[in-house]
Amino acid sequence: MAAVVETVDGGLAELIPDRERARGWTLLIDGAPQSHVDLDDPAHLDFAYQRRLGHIADLVAPAGRPLHVVHLGGGAFTLARYIAATRPRSTQQIVEVDAPLVQLVRRELPLDSAARVRVRSGDAREGLGRIPDGWADLIIADVFSGARTPAHLTSTEFLAEVRRVLGPGGHYAANLADGPPLAHLRGQIATAATVFPELALAADPAVLRGRRFGNAVLLASELPLPVAELTRRVASDPHAGRVEHGRSLKDFTGGAAVVTDASAKPSPVPPPSAFG
Repeated sequence: MAAVVETVDGGLAELIPDRERARGWTLLIDGAPQSHVDLDDPAHLDFAYQRRLGHIADLVAPAGRPLHVVHLGGGAFTLARYIAATRPRSTQQIVEVDAPLVQLVRRELPLDSAARVRVRSGDAREGLGRIPDGWADLIIADVFSGARTPAHLTSTEFLAEVRRVLGPGGHYAANLADGPPLAHLRGQIATAATVFPELALAADPAVLRGRRFGNAVLLASELPLPVAELTRRVASDPHAGRVEHGRSLKDFTGGAAVVTDASAKPSPVPPPSAFG
């Protein structure tokens, strides 16, 4: 298989074949890895942060139960494919602002015809605003523009909209990226704590210690979280991570300021070494 390279709204998109998987592909935007997909095995999750999101999708309801899921940010539809494979009959909506990227992924990495996945081109927050109250069991936010999360997706007002769309006992999971001194990550936890009473954070220990730039996955709900099993799974991943919850997460947050629409900023620019 040969690489596929096209210009999309977000920059230069590259689909790179996986040498170890016959129908595996990695999506890069301007050189930054975005997603990995195996068309023969959609339940395979290669990236560490996507594995953590996959664990969450496994744990938010009994195994096999269909879910209503909203994906803010599409990438290569990796998590939607995963949920379609592991929870058949799930109904999913993807909101992706980059219409040319959606066209590229649909053409080169087509979704299974049996998957109940609707893809909308548009801004994540605007798309969320069109979804009825209480519709979703799970909302997954994985939105990056130029490798940064847009400011308007970091505020209490945005999270209030997330809470509106979640049904009773629903869960919100977000892929966050930050590096030393972790001000953005701490602010996002403080902000989520104003909307959701239960929070957990999964990440590489080196990221949590502020030693390098990387991804952290935030999980939030109004109900107690499956912390013990999430911790076990994250610790046994190929790239083992750690889960913070309760007092340790509050201590990690350290009194960070809550983010509102008026004060919101995009997440930090990754250093050149982040993807090297």
